[in-house]
Formats: sequence, structure tokens, C-alpha cells
Amino acid sequence: MVYQGNRITVTMLEDGIANMQYNAENESVNKFDAETNKQFGEAVSALEKADDVKGLIVTSAKGVFIAGADITEFVGSFKKSESEIKDWVVHVNDAFNRFEDLPFPKVAAINGAAMGGGCEMTLVCEYRVMSDKAIIGLPETQLGIFPGFGGTVRSTRIIGIDNALELIATGAPKKALAALKLGLVDATVPADDLQDAAIDLVKKCISGELDWKAKREEKLVPVKLNQLEQAMAFNSAKGMIFAKANPKQYPAPALAIAAIEKHVNLPRDKAIEVEAAGFAKAAKTPQAESLVGLFLNDQLVKKLAKQHSKKAHEINEAAVLGAGIMGGGIAYQAASKGLPIIMKDIKSEQLDLGMGEASKLLGKMVDRGKMTPAKMGETLSRIRPTLNYGDFAETDIVIEAVVENPNVKRAVLKEVEGLVKDDCILASNTSTISITFLAEALERPENFVGMHFFNPVHRMPLVEVIRGKKSSEEAVATTVALATKMGKVPVVVNDCPGFLVNRVLFPYFGAFDLLLKQGADFAHVDKVMEKFGWPMGPAYLIDVVGLDTGVHGAEVMAEGFPDRMKPDYKGAIELLYENKRLGQKNGVGFYKYEMDKRGKPKKVADEATYELLKTTTDSEKQEFDDQAIIDRTMIAFCNETVRCLEDNIVSTPSEADMAMIMGVGFPPFRGGPCRYVDQMGLENYLALCEKYAYLGKAYEAPQKIRDMAAAGETFYATA
Repeated sequence: MVYQGNRITVTMLEDGIANMQYNAENESVNKFDAETNKQFGEAVSALEKADDVKGLIVTSAKGVFIAGADITEFVGSFKKSESEIKDWVVHVNDAFNRFEDLPFPKVAAINGAAMGGGCEMTLVCEYRVMSDKAIIGLPETQLGIFPGFGGTVRSTRIIGIDNALELIATGAPKKALAALKLGLVDATVPADDLQDAAIDLVKKCISGELDWKAKREEKLVPVKLNQLEQAMAFNSAKGMIFAKANPKQYPAPALAIAAIEKHVNLPRDKAIEVEAAGFAKAAKTPQAESLVGLFLNDQLVKKLAKQHSKKAHEINEAAVLGAGIMGGGIAYQAASKGLPIIMKDIKSEQLDLGMGEASKLLGKMVDRGKMTPAKMGETLSRIRPTLNYGDFAETDIVIEAVVENPNVKRAVLKEVEGLVKDDCILASNTSTISITFLAEALERPENFVGMHFFNPVHRMPLVEVIRGKKSSEEAVATTVALATKMGKVPVVVNDCPGFLVNRVLFPYFGAFDLLLKQGADFAHVDKVMEKFGWPMGPAYLIDVVGLDTGVHGAEVMAEGFPDRMKPDYKGAIELLYENKRLGQKNGVGFYKYEMDKRGKPKKVADEATYELLKTTTDSEKQEFDDQAIIDRTMIAFCNETVRCLEDNIVSTPSEADMAMIMGVGFPPFRGGPCRYVDQMGLENYLALCEKYAYLGKAYEAPQKIRDMAAAGETFYATA
């Protein structure tokens, strides 16, 4: 035994070959947390003193090779000063450099995911051999940072500047064959042959068959490209990367490129100092705080889903009532995850539409090479279209997805309740109708919940699971389990008009309507909010949702929250709807829609919209700068999010933020509305609310904000 720790061990195998194995006790995966970093340094010291080691392999006893750094430690680490963060990174790199400099060859045996720091661990080895089931990558930019354990330095020297920039900026993992083609690994083998292949490589290095010293040397010296070639590589990469990621919204890729430009002509140790300085700079951006927080919130929401699922009934078969686009999307999602599902409708043409939707989505998978035609047929066979209830006797859960009409839904739910087994769960896919109200028609209201999917079902990750007043824990648990089984992220909320997401979204639309009434240009508002980070501005969004849906939702919200969601004027959205402008549904809303070359609707300006809006605009128009537009829309949005926390509609800021990001596309780099308020500072936010309070109740700060500001509290811990 060369070294023994509870994260890392170094043992001797045969012929002077050592095995450094990562195996974190009591952990599901290996990761570079503080203790692992400490033990890695100790293991390197032990290897420096060992005179009987001729070569070494790096392995993992887990299914994952090394998942990367421990993200939970980032929150505290990133609160330190920029210079302290740089010093920490340089200290960790010292152990990586010393490991790289050991006087014998090293081969990484990559059996599973080698991500972030795990990938960087493989790069300090001279050779890398990879299981055909493994993946490898540098995803740090997705957290608002970039590789800090030598990843930007070694990758540019191993796979070239252009390939390294693409790998780092996109953060996308590579499968074995792609990594081999890129030169990121030297060989791929079946999983069962991995360790033998790694040992064989080490033996070839020891025998002199492979020049391992030359492989190491290329990582220690500057990149072997002249200045012209370097300029071409960087310029090409910048064009591609900045077209995909706005540097002002996501600065990490730009900071990574800047660091690489500085260090490609430096030797390793100097280059790593440049990398560390750039890493520290990225770590101090608000985007890093938001994106790291987003990662942790995602983990928490999934953990809460597991807790909610503990009392779930077993789900072997589901059913969806109502075919069409939504029903077909739900059926596709269930079937694609291996769950048999019945799709019931009263019209055969609707069943054809639903099956057509599922076939279209699966066909696209086949076209992209992500599914074989045989697999598509197998998936479609899990969907059983039917015009009657004959097959419902053994169904475990039924999702009602008929028209958004309370009387129709109550009638359908009452009918199906009498045809299923007593413990079958009923779930209504409704976006606005009270679950408690719908439950009044049922004999077993305890078995009934809301299950709000977002459109399009196959793309939107969120599912709101709504607990009515009589919903049992078993019903909630089973519905959460179903959402998880379908590959969705469930957030459990309590019943109220609009539930969580739509309750928050409609004050945002209300703020937009008020801006237009006072003279703002809807196209300018869209541009401002898209620049702020939304995937689409409010005018475009309501066109996509449908102005009829928007007007219906606004009526429900106005009835539920008249103090802040019932305007005393006719807004632009209602006016356009009255003029039969439904948005993309009929090709005209705020914008006109024409089909592009790919057959997708493309928005174009429509002068007729401006003519119509003149009738709802105040005679004295106001001028609004970009910040005023942002402040007014975001105050209404954030205030309602906080009121949902006050009213216990949602339990935690983490769930609220994730729901807004996954459900309506709140800018991820801003972390969610609660994180947005934190980063602004509660005192500053409170002052902004007071500035615009004259506009109405929607702009007045909730009491929770006032109390938190007075107590110096934040939604997320600052320590």
C-alpha cells in the first residue's frame, strides 16, 4: 500500500505498476471536494517518495469516474476575494502539476463520466483510455465559470486551440468515439477490458514502445502554432461562440477565451497562473453566483421530489383523457420513457391527431439519428388509442387533458371516476381552474390532484403538481412519481387561481399592458426584455401562448386577485383578442406570422396592430427608457413570486426560482426572481417598489420583502 485514504488509495499491482483509485466512502460518486483535494496532495507526496513505482493507472471504483468539483463548496468559496480564490486554485493546481511531473508514465482508465475536474484529472496523465460507455467533458461554463484545474492549459495543447475552445465554451460532454476523434483520449475499449488496456499502455510506456515523455512535454510548453494560425483559430471560435452566448449575459466563455489567449504562448506553470486569475474573475460574477445557485436549486428540487414520492402507488399503466396536441404530447412523453399509456378521446380524428403528434416527435428523433425506426415502432406501441373506457379497469393514474372548461372537466372527471379502480389517481392538466373546485364533483376527492404540463410537453421540463384541499399525500406522491418517471421535474404547489407559474406570469402581462396603455411600443418592450435575458418578450410570448388563452387566464386571475389583477381599462391583449387576433394560432396577434424556409412561424411587424392599439393608448403618451421597462415588468413578476411564498403556494425560494426558469423561461443567468431580488439588494428593491407603488397594488412591496429588508435577511444565505 503506497497510500490509504477514505477517498483515494494507491496500491501496487504488478511489474512496478501502481493503481491510484478514487473511491469516496459513503458517497455515490467521486468528486473533488476539500477532503479529496487534501488526500490527492498526500497521495502525490507518497508517490514522490516511492522508488519502486515504474508506472501508474488512475481508476475509479464507482460507476462514475470523477463527477468534477463539489459544487456545494463553491457557494462559500466564491464569497472570498478574487485574490483568495486565485490562491486557492493555484494551491490545488500545485498537486496536479506535481502529479504530472512524477518520473514515470501515467494512464487514466475512464470507466464512466469524467466531467470538469474529473476530465482535468485525466489530462495530467500522459495517456487516456476510455470505456465505450463513458463520457468526458468540461462543463464549467454552464456554472458561470471555466476550468480551473489546468483544463484550459492542457486541453489547448492536447487537442488544439479551436477544439479546446469549442469543448470549453459549449460545455457539452463527448461520448467515447467523439472524444477519440477529437484526440481527447487515446483509445476506447469495452468496459470489461478497460483496466487491462490501461495496464497494457503503461507497460508499453515502460518498455519504450511509446514515447510518454514526449506526450508530457507537449503539455509543458507553449502551443505550437504561429501567431497567424493562432489568430485564425481564436477569431473563428469567437464568432461561433459569441453568436450562441451573449458575453454580457454569459461572460464565462469570453473570460475563458481571454485567459487562453494570454496563456497559449506561456509554459505550463505560468499559463496555469493566468488560468487561475481568469477563473477567479469568472467566479466573482453575479452570473456564476446565479448559475451555481441554479445547479444547487435543481438538486434540491429533485431531492424534494424524491421525498414527495415516498408514499407513491406503483405505476404500471397510465391514461390520458383528450387527444390532440397536448394529449399526444403527454402520451409521447410517457411512452418514450417506457410507460404504457392509454389515450382516450370521443372523436377518432382527435385520436389520429394525438397519434400523429407522437409519431411526428418520434420521427424527428429518428431523423436526427437518436432513435432507430424499430425503437420508434416499439415506443408507439406503448400508446393505446381508444374511443371507450373498456381498458381503464387496471389503470393506476388518469391524466385529464380535455378543453379548459370547468364544466366539461368536472363532467369528464366524474364519469371516469366511476370506471376506474378505487385507488386510481385522477390528475387534471389544467393551467388555471381550481383543483379544489373540480374535486367537488368527485366521490373520492382525496385521489384527485392537478398535474399542469407546459406546452410543448416534450420540451418544457416543469410539471406543477397541485394539491387541492382534499388531495391525499398518496395522490400527490403518485403524481410526483409519475412526473419523474416521465422525465419531468415536478414542483408541488398548493391550490389557488393560476397556481404558481400562471399566477406570477399574469401580473407581468398586466405590467406590459399598462406600459402599452401609457404609450410604450410593444416591439421595443420585446427587444428590451429579450436583451434582459428572456427567450422572448411579452408581446411575442402572448402570441405564442395564444391571446384567447391569455384573456381567459386574465379573467380567472382578475376574479381571484381583483386588488392587483383586475384593471379598470381594456388592455391591448383583450383588444387584439376581440379583433380575432389570436397570435400564432391564426397567424396574427401583436405580430403577423409567416412560414420560414423550415416551415416554422416567423414574426413580422404589422402596422394594423399599431392602428388598433391607438384606441387603448392614453392621449398623453409617455416615454420609457429601457431600465424603466425592466423595472416595471420585473417588480410585478417578482412581487407576485414573493406573495406566493407568503401564501404558502410554494414552499421555498429554490422551488419558486426553478419553476419560473423551467416554466416560463426566466433568464437562467439571473437565477430566478428570488435570486434577482437578492442580487439587487432587498433595500434597493424595496426602494424601487416604493418608486412605482403609485401604479397600483401589483407594484407595492409585499410585507415579506419589508420584513426581510428590516431584518437584513435574504432569500438565500450569504454565508
